[in-house]
Amino acid sequence: MRGAKSAKWVVGAIVVAMAATACGGGSSDDEGNAAVDPNGVFSYYNTEPQRGLIPTNTNEVGGHYMMANMFRGLVTFDINNKLQMAQAQSVDTTDNKLFTVKLKPGWKFHNGETVTANSFVKAWNWAANAKNAQLNSSWFEAIKGYEDVHPEKGDPKGDTMSGLKVVNDNEFTIELSRPVSTFKERLYYDAFFPLPEAFYKDPKAFGEHPIGNGPYKMEGSWAHKVELKVRKFADYKGDDKPKNGGIDFKFYSKDDAAYADLLSDKIDIMYQVPNSQVAKFKDDLGKRAISQPYGGNTNIAFPLYDKEWGKPEKVKVRQGLSMAIDRETIAKTALKGSKDAATGFTPKGIPGWQDGACGDLCKFDPAKAKDLIKQGGGVPGNKVTITYNADGANKEWVDAVCNDIRQNAGVECVTDAKPTFQESRDLITEKKLSNPFRMAWVMDFPNIANFVTEQFRTGAGANDMGFSDKNVDELMNKADEAKTEDAANKGYFEAEKKIMQDQMPAIPLFTDHTVAGHSKRVQNVKIDYQRQAVWTEVEVKK
Repeated sequence: MRGAKSAKWVVGAIVVAMAATACGGGSSDDEGNAAVDPNGVFSYYNTEPQRGLIPTNTNEVGGHYMMANMFRGLVTFDINNKLQMAQAQSVDTTDNKLFTVKLKPGWKFHNGETVTANSFVKAWNWAANAKNAQLNSSWFEAIKGYEDVHPEKGDPKGDTMSGLKVVNDNEFTIELSRPVSTFKERLYYDAFFPLPEAFYKDPKAFGEHPIGNGPYKMEGSWAHKVELKVRKFADYKGDDKPKNGGIDFKFYSKDDAAYADLLSDKIDIMYQVPNSQVAKFKDDLGKRAISQPYGGNTNIAFPLYDKEWGKPEKVKVRQGLSMAIDRETIAKTALKGSKDAATGFTPKGIPGWQDGACGDLCKFDPAKAKDLIKQGGGVPGNKVTITYNADGANKEWVDAVCNDIRQNAGVECVTDAKPTFQESRDLITEKKLSNPFRMAWVMDFPNIANFVTEQFRTGAGANDMGFSDKNVDELMNKADEAKTEDAANKGYFEAEKKIMQDQMPAIPLFTDHTVAGHSKRVQNVKIDYQRQAVWTEVEVKK
């Protein structure tokens, strides 16, 4: 899902909007005043994760939401997007290249094992090692010695990165190969979670039953495609101790079915109601309805590894398809205002955002669209197929986009709905598609870099398109090394513009809203900038 660089979401409009609409209640007893059961369990709408729950091998929201409860990293962000220390007592640097990390002592994993500096260092070295083939290994590329454990070709030269040094049980240092001004904020991402020794004995088994250090621990076994249960961890040392007894994550293949369960109080929190219900969900739920902006986008990505879509001239075709789509009308009609038309990959309000990264290429212009497609030699086979997952709120916009392409570009367009998110993600991450596909992003922390570097840097773990441009990489690296946040953000914006103007590996479509709701059984429900509930704060009524 994830990326980069700000200790707080500094644009006031977004913060105010979130604060004004984050919580709900229904009748008088939904206002946060009902008697609470501190051991009460609530249920949460989710999708079946793509694979086993290993922090460094999960980069989709279904798995992240559960790991975000079972693990805590060095740092975190509060509801207002201010950087906070979590397991770390401090993360200090004077040059953005050498960082000293001191841990809060006494933290435990769910199996009773003590969390030490080595729990972080060993986990990061294992994850970065190419032989372990972790999706999120690229998150460690700035650490000195990464190239030794993850060479571009051939076998690793060693098992450890020279930039990681354990000082004692509660202190370690991180040396980077170049300054990265916001590396501290990157430490929030799941890939930087610690791992217990039990992990290394059988990583596959661990993925089925993770052992974390967070406020909730897994209970029982994972009932695939049905549910996964977590319960509060009595020995959790963090400040955000649960006000409830735990969570039952329910996996749905149809969001309409989940919404029906929400209305009948069979599920307690749904973070994204179906597009088909957006026009009426506030009437259905009253004060239990939640509507607010969040850091997410929706795009169509292209498989540049495909022999046809990877041809240099097809950039004109992708740009032409972009101009055939009337984003504004789709957002207002088919999507009922649940999304806004995108002008780039970065949502408005995110630090570093500037208007017009996409320029005219995201403006509706059928005549120009047809001309560009013709210049690029036409769509392969004169037919566009868009793959998406049917167990999310996607059908309405995919149908509308396809209709626009047919009408405005004169190109046949069909939709390819995969039953589950897991199935579609497997095809995407294994690079088995030869056609465009839905690509959405929920930011890891609020900054433009997260929408640029983690998806479009050569070899990045979330670079599903196989996109590579050394000039773009150089712009990103220069932005990484900038001495001020403002200078860095300007650099990422230049990279964002260049990606679209030169190649457009993905078409920006919409920036997203949280359109959520909760049942009458719970109160004090808040949704953060990642479109996830602040789980530990949820209260279950008696």
